[in-house]
Amino acid sequence: MENHRIFTTSFASVYPHYIAKAEKKGRTKEEVDTIIFWLTGYNEPQLQTLIDNKTDFETFFANAPQMNQNVSKITGVICGYRIEEIENKLMQKIRYLDKLIDELAKGKVMEKILRN
Repeated sequence: MENHRIFTTSFASVYPHYIAKAEKKGRTKEEVDTIIFWLTGYNEPQLQTLIDNKTDFETFFANAPQMNQNVSKITGVICGYRIEEIENKLMQKIRYLDKLIDELAKGKVMEKILRN
């Protein structure tokens, strides 16, 4: 899993899928952005720059201003893998984001998604 193709995939190519997944379940782009900001420490202008530059996932997470201190509270299974047992730290961060978006789409309240 060390050189998984998701690492070099542009965040901009996946971002619309996160939004579509959320909106299909009655959630909003703003909620998706809130999750991304909470997880990574990016703000709206920074996120837009990353999207415009077609930044890959590896760079997206490597340059994140501040991964949230509560990421260890994100647990469970995503894509058949238990998040807390994923050894590759980059893959784990990508799966954190996937899990949070899944929780949003499943109707979980934002306070619980953001581990408040």
